[in-house]
Parts: sequence; structure tokens; C-alpha cells
Amino acid sequence: MPIYVQNRELVTPGTLLAENEKFKLESPTVFKYSNKIYASTIGLVDISNGRINVIPLEGKYIPKVGDLVIGLIEDYGITYWIVDIKSPYKAILNVAEALNRPFNPLKENVKNIYDIGDYVLARVIAFDRTKDPILTAKQKGLGKITKGRIVEIIPSRVPRVIGRKASMITMLKNETKCQITVGLNGRIWIIGPSPELEEIAILAIKKIEYEAHTSGLTDRIRNFIRKEIEKRGLKVNEIRRKT
Repeated sequence: MPIYVQNRELVTPGTLLAENEKFKLESPTVFKYSNKIYASTIGLVDISNGRINVIPLEGKYIPKVGDLVIGLIEDYGITYWIVDIKSPYKAILNVAEALNRPFNPLKENVKNIYDIGDYVLARVIAFDRTKDPILTAKQKGLGKITKGRIVEIIPSRVPRVIGRKASMITMLKNETKCQITVGLNGRIWIIGPSPELEEIAILAIKKIEYEAHTSGLTDRIRNFIRKEIEKRGLKVNEIRRKT
């Protein structure tokens, strides 16, 4: 029952991954034919927890219920906002999912809550591909983003920024002393103790995006961050990360 590829190996569409293996196939990035499992897209092999998958290197974000996303307000109606979530689908944030109080559209304007160009940290609560995804911003920690910086990456690179068992994102937070919130749609929110450390975090994240297909990336990014801190003369060990 051979497996023909290694974990994190770069593969192309049609690459034979495994044969006669009882993997759970839960992703459209792989398919089975004549008891053989093939890749259906270009990406990195991920073998874990009885599953084989290919993490695509390109592609748009496809929402899933429960996903944490960072949306950009594009337009609004009387009781809702249209939100860009870097997806083929535009998301809807209803006022009932944005406020913990009654809303009277005859006396209030949703523009005063979220305006065009505002970023919002939200969660997908409904989506079935037949209609636009529905968001909520009422849960703890969600809502309008009013400080820090937003960096955008290709959505398929998000798993690499997070890392296996959150190893990469934990390292990024520890080394830069920044709060980093990763939206699964490819937008990342960074709040740092200083603009310089925010900039270093952004540079590191973009480097991860560009080098996502390579091995030994965590150590290389750690060294990159430390060299940038040293080059700028920052005494990062004396800075406490904001909470």
C-alpha cells in the first residue's frame, strides 16, 4: 500500500499520491481513480490524521461555516452591509449580527456603525454556495478594526502562516511581540508595540507567502526577523507585547 509522495512535497495536477490507501478524501484538491489517489491542483501535500490533501498554492477563498475572516465593507443597505471577503462570493453582515441592541432604520443609519472602507473581524455563520455567506460580528472579540495594520496574502498560503500545530504563528508573535489575528480569507491583522515591529511582522508574513513551498521555513523566518530587529537597532526584549 505505497505512498508515492512526502509530506509538504510540491505536486502538480495529476500527480499520483498514493495507491490502495484508506485515506479520507475530504478535499476537492485530491481525487480517487481505480483505487489510486491523485492531486487535482498544484500545491503542497498534507498527510495527517488519516487524511491526504493538497494545500493549493493559488486560488480564491471559499467560505466555510465557522471561519474567522477579515472583511472590508463595500456597500450597505438599510439594515445590512455588503462585505468583501476576498472570495467569489460577497458576504452579508446584517445589523442584527452587528449590534447587541435594537436598531431603528427610521432613526439610524448603518453608515454610522460601519462605513465603506472599514475593516471588520467577523465569523461565517451560514453558507451553502446557493446564496451569499452570512457573517456575524457579535461574538466576543469580533467587530470593527480600528487600530493596527492589515496585510493581505493569497488565501491558500494561510495554512503556511499558521503552521503545523500553530508553530509558525506562535513564533511570529513571540519574535515580533505583535498581536497577530489571521483571517482564513487571507487578510491578517497586526497590532504591535511599535510601527517598526509591525513592519517587520508584515515583511515576515510576505516572505512566508512567497516561500510557502520551501522546507525549513520556520527557522528561516525566525532568523529573518531577528536580523531585521538587529539591523534597525530595536531592543525587542525590553518591549512587552500589548494584550
